[in-house]
Amino acid sequence: MARRASPILKRLIQPSPTPLQPFVRSVTYMPRPGDGAPRPVTLIPGDGIGPLVTNAVEQVMEAMHAPVYFERYDEVHGDMKRVPQEVIDSIRKNKVCLKGGLITPVGGGVSSLNVLLRKELDLYASLVHCFNLAGLPTRHENVDIVVIRENTEGEYAGLEHEVVPGVVESLKVMTKFCSERIAQYAFEYAYLNNRKKVTAVHKANIMKLADGLFLESCREIATKYPGIKYNEIIVDNCCMQLVSKPEQFDVMVTPNLYGNLVANTAAGIAGGTGVMPGGNVGADHAVFEQGASAGNVGNMKLVEQRKANPVALLLSSAMMLRHLQFPSFADRLETAVKRVISEGKCRTKDLGGASTTQEVVDAVVAALD
Repeated sequence: MARRASPILKRLIQPSPTPLQPFVRSVTYMPRPGDGAPRPVTLIPGDGIGPLVTNAVEQVMEAMHAPVYFERYDEVHGDMKRVPQEVIDSIRKNKVCLKGGLITPVGGGVSSLNVLLRKELDLYASLVHCFNLAGLPTRHENVDIVVIRENTEGEYAGLEHEVVPGVVESLKVMTKFCSERIAQYAFEYAYLNNRKKVTAVHKANIMKLADGLFLESCREIATKYPGIKYNEIIVDNCCMQLVSKPEQFDVMVTPNLYGNLVANTAAGIAGGTGVMPGGNVGADHAVFEQGASAGNVGNMKLVEQRKANPVALLLSSAMMLRHLQFPSFADRLETAVKRVISEGKCRTKDLGGASTTQEVVDAVVAALD
C-alpha cells in the first residue's frame, strides 16, 4: 500500500509559484510582555533643572517611539504646602509617574513635597542603583550596589515639636509591618535579579529598640531565602567600608535616614548623583526620579547655561519602561546612554565635559539602535 506524502513533503515537491499563483508568506508575531498599548505616565517637571532633564526624557522617548505618553503638570513646586489633588489623582489613575527634582526648603516648617508624595501614595521602597559606567573613570571599579531604603517612617515621620523654648523633640518611628515589608522587598529583588547577598544597615548598638526591631524583621525574612547570603553592618562602619571597599556590597536594605546617606555615598563612589537612576515603589504606584539626592536641582547657573546632566533621569526612565513591561525599549535606551558615556565625546560638566543638556540628548538619540 502506498504511503501518503507528509504535508511538509507535499510543500517541497509543489512547483514554484507563478504570477497566477502568488506565494503567500506566513507571518509570525513575537509576543511582547504586557498588552503593548501605549501607557499614560504622569510627568512632574519640578524645579530648577527639572524641566531641562524631563524634557530630555520626552525627546528621547519620542525619538525611540516608546509606547508611553505624558500627562504633564508644570505647576508642582517644592515650596508648596501639598501636592495638588489633581496630580495625586493622575498618579493613582496612571499608576506611574516620572518626576524631576523638587526643592525642599531648609527649615521654616515647610514639609518636603517629596516625602508627602511618598506617604500619600505609600511608596514604601526607594531603590537606587549605583554602578560603574564604562568609560567614566572613578576611584573604585566593580561597583554594582542596589540600595533599598524604607521610605515612609523612621526619622522622616515628621513628628517634631518644641517642648519648651530652645528644646525640640523629634520622634523616630519604626514599625514591625514596615520593617518586614521593606526586608521582603529587598530579598525578593535579590532573588529575582540573581543577586547573591543582602546587607542590613543599622545602628542597633545605640537605638536598641527601633533599629533592633528593624534587624529582627530582616533576620526573619532572611530565613525564607536560604540561597541568598545575609549579613549586617553598623551604619558608621558601613560608610567607612563603602569608601574603602565598595565592591563587597551587593543589595543593601536600610531604614529611611540611613538609606539616604548610604545611597548618596555609593552614588558619589560610582560616578556621581548625575548618573544614578532610581525609583520609589509601592504596592500600586511607582514614581521614578534621579536616584540619589538632586543636590544640583536648584543650581540656577546650570539652568541658565542649559548644561544639566540628563543621564540619571534617562536611566530612571529606562527603569520605568521595564516596570511598564516594555523591556526591549528599556534595553535600547540604556544601551544608547551607556554608549554615549563610553565614547566620552559628549559629557556635561559634572562628568568632566562641557556639553549642554541638548547635546547629550542629541548624542543619545543618534546612538539609539
